[in-house]
Amino acid sequence: MAFSLELLKGNVKIEDCTPLLDDPKYQEKYLKLKDLLKSEEGKKKELKINIENELCDGCGICVTICPVNARYCYSILSGKAPDYPPDTHQLFMVKEGKCELLNIKYCRRLETEGKERECRVCETYCPREALKIEYI
Repeated sequence: MAFSLELLKGNVKIEDCTPLLDDPKYQEKYLKLKDLLKSEEGKKKELKINIENELCDGCGICVTICPVNARYCYSILSGKAPDYPPDTHQLFMVKEGKCELLNIKYCRRLETEGKERECRVCETYCPREALKIEYI
């Protein structure tokens, strides 16, 4: 999974995965992956969290469910609204009835190692599917 994420971000190439190259039983998967990525392979990509304003209804679930928000804003841990002004580490806030991304640089997908780098909590729990995590 870690390799897949690095491949998606453009930090590694398919050839860096030795099991795909060394084991003949993975040859078909290697070719499919190569075809799928084509010219995008190896291109550096940046993490983006896109919020579609037309879909967002300002429910605030992203604010309360985000592990980073909860770590730095203790009122969120008890299900309350975050403190104002927001902590510098806070990722999300509802402003004028819509979710707003405050500071992506503290997102777990960038800051941590291991399984936490796969965090998609905000995207998963958004009932309107207004949040999308992408590498562009």
